[in-house]
Amino acid sequence: MRNPRRRAREIALQALYAWQLGGGDVAEVLEQAHGLEGYARADAALVEALVRGCIERAESLDALILPHLIERKLNQLSPIERAILRIGTLELSERPETPVKVVLNEAIELGKDFGGSQGHRFVNGVLERVAQAARPGEFARLRQTA
Repeated sequence: MRNPRRRAREIALQALYAWQLGGGDVAEVLEQAHGLEGYARADAALVEALVRGCIERAESLDALILPHLIERKLNQLSPIERAILRIGTLELSERPETPVKVVLNEAIELGKDFGGSQGHRFVNGVLERVAQAARPGEFARLRQTA
């Protein structure tokens, strides 16, 4: 059984995927998100924070992601990978109450559930580098216990 926060990330991912393909403003995207399966059991405040944050700060999030892509360009990523990376980067950079380990695990699960066959590995590698830059102390402690 998925918890409300996991469902919120799934709903946000689906909403951001649709936004990347079809555009629209935040209010329209959030309205469409309300109709997605599982929304009633999701943490609605987290859905709104993730969708709003990723749309309003897409450029700044992309700027945080870009240095960590290594051999790929942002426009070469699938919309699913790009959305997962934006959600993870938003949480790492602006939601310190969510532990690095949780952000990474949730991104991997989203990648497995919605992405390509090996997409979750790519997403994990990029987000680990983003985490190391955004929260170096917490990331170092996580690596010591791993």
